Amino acid sequence: MLRLIVLGSAAGGGFPQWNSAGPGCLRARAGDPAARPRTQCSLAASADGRRWVLLNAAPELTAQIAATPALHPHPAPGQVRHSPIAAAVLTGAEVDTVAGLLSLRERHPFALYAAPQALAVLAANPIFRVLDPGLVPRRPLAVGETELEDAAGEPLGLTVEAFSVPGKIPLFLEEGADPGHEEEGSTIGLSIRAGDAPPAFFIPGCAAMTPALCERLRGAALVLFDGTLWRDDEMRRTGAGVKTGARMGHMSVDGPGGVIAAFRDLGVRRRVLVHLNNTNPLLLADSPERALAGAAGWEVAEDGMELFVQPTPPAVRAGPA
Repeated sequence: MLRLIVLGSAAGGGFPQWNSAGPGCLRARAGDPAARPRTQCSLAASADGRRWVLLNAAPELTAQIAATPALHPHPAPGQVRHSPIAAAVLTGAEVDTVAGLLSLRERHPFALYAAPQALAVLAANPIFRVLDPGLVPRRPLAVGETELEDAAGEPLGLTVEAFSVPGKIPLFLEEGADPGHEEEGSTIGLSIRAGDAPPAFFIPGCAAMTPALCERLRGAALVLFDGTLWRDDEMRRTGAGVKTGARMGHMSVDGPGGVIAAFRDLGVRRRVLVHLNNTNPLLLADSPERALAGAAGWEVAEDGMELFVQPTPPAVRAGPA
């Protein structure tokens, strides 16, 4: 069985964002139960409930660990330090994806997996040398499936497959005008499975739904997908910024080319929106947009949400009459 815990469900900046006075953030700060706070997007995955793999490392990672008992130390007698975190897998090299790695520098061994492009960004930034490669081996995700192992090479019972999705290079690497979208590994999605259970998909950033991605996701048991903005021009409309969702490398949820429309005929059994920007009305449980998404079969992720993917039961054949 695959067990997933949503450690954080918001986009960069979290909810409420530190410098936002937008209506949703004001409600969240006031303690409105319909505007629950959220940290930046990351998950934890496990096949056995004992050893865990991080899917992205958000800046608030230590707070996320503190809020998640499954990730607390469970030391053996006489052991001073321990963590059930055995590996981390990155979907890119944006700040809100990698910054949490710096909080894991207290000489705890774990394996770090990412696409070669993301590993190259880490290698080029000397601050990430605080993660001793002797304790934290960096392993490129190969084409096809990868059996995840801890730093010592012990299998974790989880298999991931990385695949490119339309996206952007990290913001801090942009130079000049809009670099446009690319599909060469700067942004990846992950398929993750445990044993005989069907895979779950984690795609927190995606600029467009391609035919290949449609076929990959068709009939999936569980997909956690990019829900950054409800509409493409949302930040302009709310006065929060000048960029559109497309410029930032994200599909909108609503609209003819949006997430809801793209998934309508894919037969995905459970659909969860993650990576929600602080301007997104889906963050408000009482919003009309939340009702529309729910009517279309979508859930909105919350920090602490747990998800399970069970093995598919064998087909039962009828006996002779």
